[in-house]
This record gives sequence, structure tokens and C-alpha cells, in this order.
Amino acid sequence: MTRAPSSRVGLRAVFAHPGYRRLWSARTVSQAGDVFATVALALLVFDLTGTALGVSAVVFAEIIPVLALAPLAGTLVDRLPRVAVMVAADVWRAVLAGSLIFLGHNVVAVYAIAFGLSVGAVAFNPAAGSALPTLVTDTELVAANSGIWTAAVLSQIALAPLAGILYSALGAGPAFGINSASFALSALVLVGLRLPATPTPTRRRGFFADAAAGVRLLAADRLLRALGAGQLLAALSAGATSALLVVLARDHLALPPSGFGLLLGAIGVGAALGPFLLTRLIGDPRRPAFVFGPYVLRGLVDIALASFTALPVALVGLAAYGLATSSGAVTFTSLLQAHTPDHARGRIFASFDLLWQLGRLISLLIGGALAVALGIQAVYYLGAVLLLLAAWHRMDRHPRCGSSRRPRERQ
Repeated sequence: MTRAPSSRVGLRAVFAHPGYRRLWSARTVSQAGDVFATVALALLVFDLTGTALGVSAVVFAEIIPVLALAPLAGTLVDRLPRVAVMVAADVWRAVLAGSLIFLGHNVVAVYAIAFGLSVGAVAFNPAAGSALPTLVTDTELVAANSGIWTAAVLSQIALAPLAGILYSALGAGPAFGINSASFALSALVLVGLRLPATPTPTRRRGFFADAAAGVRLLAADRLLRALGAGQLLAALSAGATSALLVVLARDHLALPPSGFGLLLGAIGVGAALGPFLLTRLIGDPRRPAFVFGPYVLRGLVDIALASFTALPVALVGLAAYGLATSSGAVTFTSLLQAHTPDHARGRIFASFDLLWQLGRLISLLIGGALAVALGIQAVYYLGAVLLLLAAWHRMDRHPRCGSSRRPRERQ
């Protein structure tokens, strides 16, 4: 969809599109269910195993399907109707989440189901990311992504404490039941979603050949390469710094458990504020400052966290970090959607998911070892360097997606 550029586009404009309202509703309800499941899953696995390593294994179970299946899942999204892919992924996850009610006592089954839920997400996420640009105009992408991001952040802020209380009172079963119901409701909402027909590539190849063509498309386009490099470097930074924030709070800032909660709250407040400000400040996500600038701010915050021990500095810094993370994610996603040709969006989005999870996995492994060997401050200094390197791949070296030039697959 296209429209003459406007200075600012708010949420009212995107919610005027019935298709966007339906996609937003489906994603919001399933993300709310995910909050209950995420909290319950971490607490359940810790209760079953008694170790942090057991909880970490859940993260690995969620990452492995992305690394193994993302390129193929992206090809599937580009070949099949995207609504059908999303509905099938939601039904799959509804069944698996519901099975946790009965199998949650078996830790092996929990890991297997976590793996299966991630398989569903590997298919759903690129399909949803590819569908959104067909429901709104290019100038509305920032507002559209802001609406989805803000709903997810607010759900996490509001529901995570409730999920913990529910687990303490009734165990994991009700939380998994809520998650299962949220996927089922999302599927029902999406059944009524109508998308424009997906353009067919001029040449149809085999399944694996199409997957390889998607990788070549990413590698051949300068803008996609720059975004991919930024994605990987940011993941290499954030994987460890996010996971080890609790260590920073305890060992460097000398905070009690309640202090760690304050740090998480500061991030949440900033993350909720970022998209809100974006929709009131800009309508064009293509400018370098709004895509790569947030990496600079996040890098500076990591330096401040490693250099100072005052709680007010940490709270202000982490609020800024949350703001930069959310606003950067919105503009980054909007730019990627606007620049990538529709028939290849599934493969490109899946490739970026792979880059993120690969970087996150490497970061978790290296960050833990670095914290033991040199201390938690070294982790945050290294994280800052990686984020500043990501910002160095600035947009002015690459074509703006606002032009009519788009990457083409090799035929």
C-alpha cells in the first residue's frame, strides 16, 4: 500500500485499517499469554532442576529451532498464504502449551515442548512481520510497529507480577492454560484476516534453492547487509548484558533483590515510552539517526552501568536503554519491511531471526565465562564496544529504503 508522505502518523491512522486491527489483536492476546507461560516455565524448571543451568537449558531449547529451521521456515512463509501459516503455527502452539498442563511434572517433556513452541514461533514471526506491510502504508509502518511493540511491553509490565502470583498460588497449570487459550484465540482472530495476494517470483525454483536465494539476496544488498551486521553485533552485546543484569545488580551495584526489580521496572518504563514518542516525533523510519542512533545510546548506557555504582544513575541509564531498545526495534523493523520486496520478506525476516538468536547464544556463552574471569564490568564494557560498532554501520553508507530501488533476487 502506498500513500503520499505525511509528517507524522499516529496510532489512530493505523487502527483505521481493519486488517491491522485484526493482526494487532491476535498478536496482543498471544503475547499476553506468553508472559504467563514465560514466568511459569522459568519457575517450574527451576523447581524441577534446582539449578540455574536447568533454566538456561530452556533458553537453548528455544534457540536451537531458530538456528536449524529459520531459512526453511522463511521459504515456507514466502510460498504459502501467510495467514494460513500463522493460524497453523498458533494451533500447533495451543496444543503444545495445553499439553504442559499434564506433562509439566516431567522436565524432559518440558524441554521438548519448549523446543516445539519455538518451532511454531519460527514460522509465525516471519509470517506476521511479512504480513504487516501489506495492511498499512509505508508511512504508517512506524506507527503500526509501535502499536504492536507497545502492547507487548505493557503486557509484560502489567502481567509478569500477576503471573508470578498465579504460579505461587496455583502452580504452573493455570498459566499454561492461559497461554494455550491465547494461541487458540489468536488463531480464531486471524482466520478472518484477508491479505493482498503475495507476488510470485518470476522464476520458481526448488524449496532449498529458494532458501539459498534468500540468503544471497541478503548478502547482495548493501542495506540488508548493514542491518544484518547491526542485528548480529547488537545480539552479541545484549544476550549477555540482559541475562547478567542480575549479576550486575548484586556484585557491582550491591543491590538487594528488590533493587533488581527496580532495574527491570526502569527498563520497562523506557521501553513503553519509546514507541509512544516515535509516533509523535517522526513519520519516516528511514533516517540513520532513528535506526542506528539507538545503538549509540545503549552503548553509552552500558559504559555508565559498568563505571558507576549509584542506583539513580543505573535507573536513569536503564530507562534510556529501554527507550533506545524499543524505538530502535520499531524503526529497524519498519525499515526492513519497507525495503524488502514482498515475495522475499519471509526469508529475510527469518534470516534476521537467525542472526539474532545466533548472536544471543554466542553472547550467553562468552559473557558467562568473561564475567567469571574478569568480572561483570568487563561484560558491559565489551557490550558497549559491540553496540558502538553496530552504530558505526551507519545508514548514510547505504541507499535509503524510501527510494523505489529494491533488492532483487538473482534469477
